[in-house]
Amino acid sequence: MAYIGNPPANRFVASKAATQFSGDGSTTAFTLDHAVGSDEDILVSVDGVIQEPSVAYAVSNGTTLTFTAAPSSNSGNNIFVYYLFRTVGTVDHPSTSSLQATDGTFTADLTVDTDTLKVDTTNDKVGINTANPNDYYSDELVVTAADEGGMTLVTGTTHANYINFADGTSGNAAYRGFLKYDHNNDNMTLGTSAASAMVIDANGVITNQNPSFRAMGNNGAYQTTSPVPFPSVSGTNLGGHNTGSHYNTSNYRFTAPVAGRYLFHVHMGIVNITANGGNGYPYLRINSTSVAYSYVQMPASASYAPANVTQIFNLAANDYVDVIFGGSNSQYYGNYTELSFSGCLIG
Repeated sequence: MAYIGNPPANRFVASKAATQFSGDGSTTAFTLDHAVGSDEDILVSVDGVIQEPSVAYAVSNGTTLTFTAAPSSNSGNNIFVYYLFRTVGTVDHPSTSSLQATDGTFTADLTVDTDTLKVDTTNDKVGINTANPNDYYSDELVVTAADEGGMTLVTGTTHANYINFADGTSGNAAYRGFLKYDHNNDNMTLGTSAASAMVIDANGVITNQNPSFRAMGNNGAYQTTSPVPFPSVSGTNLGGHNTGSHYNTSNYRFTAPVAGRYLFHVHMGIVNITANGGNGYPYLRINSTSVAYSYVQMPASASYAPANVTQIFNLAANDYVDVIFGGSNSQYYGNYTELSFSGCLIG
């Protein structure tokens, strides 16, 4: 059967095990027959004396033997170099073949197909579909995409994905701000201060945590106190709540946490209204520290009259709002259904 493959060599050549040189008392550099990788890869003898690597001599460029002091000019070949290890050659990985490794460290930039992936090690930037991520304002990670392109986070149908904004590594500092998508109920959540601030449900309905409250009276007796007391924010069946805790149940004031437009409404049942006693008709007003109040004035006499005031105020942060009752010869009923004060931030 004929031989398949490259033809066998017809002779073998052994590499030289040693090289000899003759010193002349002035020459310090000699060319080796074989390249070596380090000073310790050769054994050097001068006039029969073994030389110390890296002290008496050094090897540069793999083939140049350089002595610290010029060897003597004794007769004959008085310098012997014995090759202990030799650098035979280097291997380049074929550009058309895959490279497999368990890990790796790159000390220079990494470029995949010009701009598919660019790791800029000098500036600590990463670009996907861009070779110059540092051209952009926020440039630690830059993804450029064509129409309908972008980035996708994938998880299970009952799991959630997050994009987090952190100012630390412990506790909720690791997620002070976040964007969350919950695949279990198809809700999108925007979080601030490590808590849910806005939720968009599967039907597009938005639920937010804007400052909001509804406070109520809890005294069944007739009253004339002003500012009007609304001590209760409990009783969810009546709408009682205090989102953000900006309504104070002790002094009956709502304090604006941020500047903005706020909507307020107060309802009161006024009783025993008699003729004007000289101090003005009875009235109800929403009172603000920074803007003109809105009020309603009662008739001269009535056994019962409902009073409702609604107003939008532009408030600065820390402005407060309360309810004032005034005038003579009247009272208001202090129970849950006849005495309530509510408000919310609308923009």
